Amino acid sequence: MGLRYEGGADYTVFLTDEDDRLLGTGSLSGNVLKYIAVDDSLQGEGGAAAIVSRLVQHAYLSGRRKLFLFTKPRNEFLFRSLGFFPVAETQSVLFMENSRRGLQNWLDSLERGEGVQGAVVANCNPFTLGHLYLMERAASMVDTLHVFIVSEDRSFFSFEERFMLAKQGTAHIKNLLLHESGDYMISHATFPTYFLKDREHARAANAELDLVLFSERIAPALGITKRFVGTEPFSPLTREYNELMKAVLPRYGVEVVELERTGGISATLVRKAIIEGDPGAAKALVPETTFNYIMKKFGAEAPDAEITEAGTAPEGPDREG
Repeated sequence: MGLRYEGGADYTVFLTDEDDRLLGTGSLSGNVLKYIAVDDSLQGEGGAAAIVSRLVQHAYLSGRRKLFLFTKPRNEFLFRSLGFFPVAETQSVLFMENSRRGLQNWLDSLERGEGVQGAVVANCNPFTLGHLYLMERAASMVDTLHVFIVSEDRSFFSFEERFMLAKQGTAHIKNLLLHESGDYMISHATFPTYFLKDREHARAANAELDLVLFSERIAPALGITKRFVGTEPFSPLTREYNELMKAVLPRYGVEVVELERTGGISATLVRKAIIEGDPGAAKALVPETTFNYIMKKFGAEAPDAEITEAGTAPEGPDREG
């Protein structure tokens, strides 16, 4: 059916006929439905419905009630008929969830600001002096600054740790509101590419979908008219994302403000120091609150981990650190 296996299937169902011929399949990866395909001979006979129904049943029994899928826009009617609703759409990708109000409920749960409002989206893996500089500068340029910490737990530091360190490090910034990103800031780690023919296009498709969702739904709901990013001298992926941001967000009335990054400070260097068994080397790169936590957790003991450009797991662009 033109799909490509890219890993990440933790539960798979197969649809077969009485002769055990494979006629359809579908998988679940966390709370994302993937790899749904039905043979042409079964089109229109409820094959996709049977597969999706079994996947949803398994997800519910596993305690996963909030489900998502990414597909081509032309498949919207099919998945609408199976209980999924559009969240965001670009020319190449449609993002859907199994709730009419999932996104709206999340938006309604976020604390509102006032006046001129801006936003920063960051991973904070961990929270560094670079993050602090960016957020202090951004907060000085708006009445309210919304800071979204990426909720996905695929980083060196857990989400709970990253959120706690960001909260401690920004406690003095009185016009800053700290939010969990929830399921609606789409990371490169969960964005599937199996249905896109051009793998090279996948990264741009991921970034565009994330930016359209932010611009069309999140920014208007919170009154955000500015998004702040730091300049990116290290990561080509983040530079590419920032350039796309400059092209997309202004179309929706959101100004992109790029602030000069403080020299040499990178969360990657902090993680490297920890893994090499020298967490004390991170002292010049992080606030006191972050440094105290690092020393308490790691001391002189190096964790068994692998350093990559973005950490120990792939993280999406614009997730500074």
